Amino acid sequence: MGIFKNLFGEKSEKTEQPIINWIPLTDGNQLDEIVKKSSTKYQAIFKHSTRCGISSGVKRQFERQEDTGEIDFYYLDLLSHRTISDEIASRFGVMHQSPQLLVLKDGAVTAHGSHYDIMSVKI
Repeated sequence: MGIFKNLFGEKSEKTEQPIINWIPLTDGNQLDEIVKKSSTKYQAIFKHSTRCGISSGVKRQFERQEDTGEIDFYYLDLLSHRTISDEIASRFGVMHQSPQLLVLKDGAVTAHGSHYDIMSVKI
């Protein structure tokens, strides 16, 4: 570590930490919980492919957005949990894409977007 610090200098700016507190979506049964919770609070599902550069870039941009705390954010790793993604597409009638953001209220998808359109999804 010391040699690299001397060769390249120390960064003076701090790395930005994500504002969003992700809830891992790892079990299909969580979808029932998300639907139930959507009756009192917006719920968002972010579908992310860890091998996709676009997905990683969009996720970083999305994480820099202001989190009002009025939404629960679920993170779905598509490579580990593709069957959950398929269930989401079937259950909510939104074709699978990656990256993708779905926003739910009262048990239904009220907004969704994929790729760079995620940044303009309105809640």
